[in-house]
Amino acid sequence: MKFYNISRELRNRLHFSWMLLSLLIIILLPFVLFGGLMVKSYLLLEDHSIFDLLFSSEWKPMSGKFGFLPFIISSLWVTVLSILIAGPVCLLTSIHLTQYAKSYILKIMHPVIDILAGIPSVIYGVWGILVIVPFVGDYLAPFLGKQTIGYSILAGGLVLSIMIIPFILNILIEIFRTVPVELSEASLSLGATKWQTIKFVTVKKALPGIISAMGLGISRAFGETIAVLMVVGNVVKIPSGVFQPGYPLPALIANNYGEMLSIPMYDSALMFAALLLFMVVIVFNFASRMLIVRYENIT
Repeated sequence: MKFYNISRELRNRLHFSWMLLSLLIIILLPFVLFGGLMVKSYLLLEDHSIFDLLFSSEWKPMSGKFGFLPFIISSLWVTVLSILIAGPVCLLTSIHLTQYAKSYILKIMHPVIDILAGIPSVIYGVWGILVIVPFVGDYLAPFLGKQTIGYSILAGGLVLSIMIIPFILNILIEIFRTVPVELSEASLSLGATKWQTIKFVTVKKALPGIISAMGLGISRAFGETIAVLMVVGNVVKIPSGVFQPGYPLPALIANNYGEMLSIPMYDSALMFAALLLFMVVIVFNFASRMLIVRYENIT
């Protein structure tokens, strides 16, 4: 019996140790990524000020000029446009599937959403070239009195919005399913309509989760690469509208990294672009977390 107790205590310690090690790896991973990117970006940061890098629009690497403002603005344009399109669609769809639709509809939709989430991004890019780019260039832009070849911020935003819909929708469905049924029943018993119950009870209860889902969607959209790269135009200039071509940060890295490894300063600039992406994702996640905490404190 004593030997059994010692053996059980040893097993408990071993299990605790490997679980603690796994936790430490997850906690340290962001710091390791940040440190690696900082080391690789140091050559550029040593010769250029942060202000010049972030707020200059002049991109001439061979002349030593690395202005990231066109890439930052293009990334923001595409990301904001995609979330403005995907956000309402995902929210209304999740409300319908969880509050109005029959249970078998949700069972049918789950594999459909999973299939959409599992499609490689390059397929979305090819589809964007074949469908979205001609639609924007030949129909939508002329209808609105604009001229464009189709490769534009709008094309990138449309393709990206379709890509992030299954990601956000899956999260929102699970969030609405966790709202207690008793809350809706209590509201209905007091005379509220179905829509009033959803608007003032269900959505209000799920609001922290909705904010979190949108924040994760923005982070996912900001770092998406291949599909956006294929339809956005990749022109180094600050876009003045959604029908103008752009050049997001992920596209900059994907287009140039392999062939520019032999140029130390260019390599460092691309690593700095990756560092910018990393920091933007952290800021978006932190901001969404702060909104959630603030809302929970108010309620």
